[in-house]
Amino acid sequence: MTLCSKAALLGHPVTMKSKYSQYYNSSLIRSYYAFAKNMTTQDLDKHIERKKHLTTLNIVFVVLCTIIILENLLVLIAVCRNKKFHSAMFFFIGNLAFSDLLAGSAYIANIFLSGSRTFELVPVQWFIREGTAFIALAASVFSLLAIAIERYIAITKVKVYGSTKTCRMFLLIGACWVTSILLGGLPIIGWNCINNLLECSAVLPLYSKKYILFVVTIFSLILLSIVILYVRIYLIVRSSRQEATNSQAYSLLKTVTIVLGVFIMCWLPTFTILLLDSSCRIQFCNILSKADIFFGFATLNSALNPVIYTLRSKDMRREFLRVLCCWGILQSGRPADRCLVPLKSSSSLEHCTNKHEHQTTPIMQDCTTCV
Repeated sequence: MTLCSKAALLGHPVTMKSKYSQYYNSSLIRSYYAFAKNMTTQDLDKHIERKKHLTTLNIVFVVLCTIIILENLLVLIAVCRNKKFHSAMFFFIGNLAFSDLLAGSAYIANIFLSGSRTFELVPVQWFIREGTAFIALAASVFSLLAIAIERYIAITKVKVYGSTKTCRMFLLIGACWVTSILLGGLPIIGWNCINNLLECSAVLPLYSKKYILFVVTIFSLILLSIVILYVRIYLIVRSSRQEATNSQAYSLLKTVTIVLGVFIMCWLPTFTILLLDSSCRIQFCNILSKADIFFGFATLNSALNPVIYTLRSKDMRREFLRVLCCWGILQSGRPADRCLVPLKSSSSLEHCTNKHEHQTTPIMQDCTTCV
């Protein structure tokens, strides 16, 4: 049966009213999956039967997401319980940790609601399942951009954290979440392929290919923006040799390389598979059937972000140990009340941020930690 004839059998005239009325059509997901995956009814039944139990790969991703949740929860506790971390830079790091924690939670929920359970959902539930994952992952990416912007402002010492620094900081964090919710909520609002089968994605059968292409374009622009910002930061450091030591420049270059390398390593395969999805049908691109692996690999970025952005701070590492000690993991016979002793000195990152946040001219001296 040709694609056009299948679409004629399954599709309906496109009106906004009929589209929304199908959000609770329990048979729609099954029909759209069969079309998008190029399966017959018998093939789809066999596929559902195979997906009734968690695979080894699913279990691996569940373990990974559990690690993501725990380590980002540790970051949030460390930032909240120690007043020395109540500065702009650490709030941005906490926002990143929160978005990564939600990404891990959303992906676990996605795993347990996928497989054979997918066909027990109605479209509105399917949109919520996928949209939540998109919102969480988008928030993580936007948080990376927010940190890059904050770092650039801090290193150029533009006076942005003056008397209204708290307002500006929370406006940036708020913009990150509003944009992420809007981006992830577009399909349930109406940008989907219901009643237009030929526009359906093979990876996400109720999503429009145009929406997939739009999301990939946005994320690619974010990646490009982060690259530009970090290149500018490095050029500023390199041009300030009289004020910054070679070790400082090397430390910044090392951090930038790690950040960009991990981001590209984790997200580029996902961007590639989504771009392929927007231009190729599954019968011609069999790799689209393995998209779950690519999404899982992208989630790895949420596990690595806490390592990159927080473990390079000595005081953050000390606070992690104190939190773990209070949980009874690393007490080693020490009195429990020692876990509650506050830090006596701030990290060079915080020292650098607080010391110069009210200045209006570029400055690099005394900043030795490049997180």
